[in-house]
Amino acid sequence: MFAKLFLELTEFAFFRRLVWRPVYEMLARVLPLSEWQFMNYGYAPFPDEAPLELETADELHRYPLQLYHYLASRTGVQGKDMLEVGSGRGGGANYIARALRPAKIVGMDLAGNAVKFARKTFQQPNLEYVQGNAEALPFADSSFDVVINVESCHAYGSVPNFLREVWRVLRPGGILVIADMRGVPGLDLLRQQLQDSGMTLQEETDITQNVLAAIEAEDPIKKDRIRRLAPGWMKGAFEEFAGVKHSAVHRDLESRDLIYYRWKLQKSALPE
Repeated sequence: MFAKLFLELTEFAFFRRLVWRPVYEMLARVLPLSEWQFMNYGYAPFPDEAPLELETADELHRYPLQLYHYLASRTGVQGKDMLEVGSGRGGGANYIARALRPAKIVGMDLAGNAVKFARKTFQQPNLEYVQGNAEALPFADSSFDVVINVESCHAYGSVPNFLREVWRVLRPGGILVIADMRGVPGLDLLRQQLQDSGMTLQEETDITQNVLAAIEAEDPIKKDRIRRLAPGWMKGAFEEFAGVKHSAVHRDLESRDLIYYRWKLQKSALPE
């Protein structure tokens, strides 16, 4: 219930702008650790989704990495120009760059410290990181074929502004893939915002159980990482933030006070 109430507060733009950026700036500054590459709650695939074979070095990040893989796989990205809005610590864009082989992927985040961390930690010839605002994307019109947004838009001051910017920077026929969670009223609002975006909603999938399964499977890894790496006075807060088993987020997903979805939308290929 706490996580649900916190996310409900994020329906107020002033709260989002006040809280989220300082949090992510602080996390990147306090924990500049290459072992911590992802900030999402993870994903366990549906039975009909092909099992994901990973390099040995990626196994530690299997579940949060899978959220990126199975979301990006909703559309073809090989050879495409991609943008991740809300790239965080950069692990997702780095994985996509080397495993799914877009022509390029730009990871953009509001937190300057997170961008610095990603630039230092990950280098690929088809990958770059920039600082920018999701509500005023620093790119020209029709710059990208695919935009990906992972567990991020709940932190934006205005989701409609974000969606208008995505529409602007997508090329005709371009795709937005997005995954995030809300309480029921917030989910209804987000669904309406997506429908009003000017893009066609092509897929909508409830992945709450997939995220729950990932949280539970990854629990020992998260707790060990927090035990080893987080300052003692921050361990409890980090367990809540990371969404370990029995945390507020885990309980609220389990009770469905929070619901987690993924969507795929397409900008019209015809002239507007």
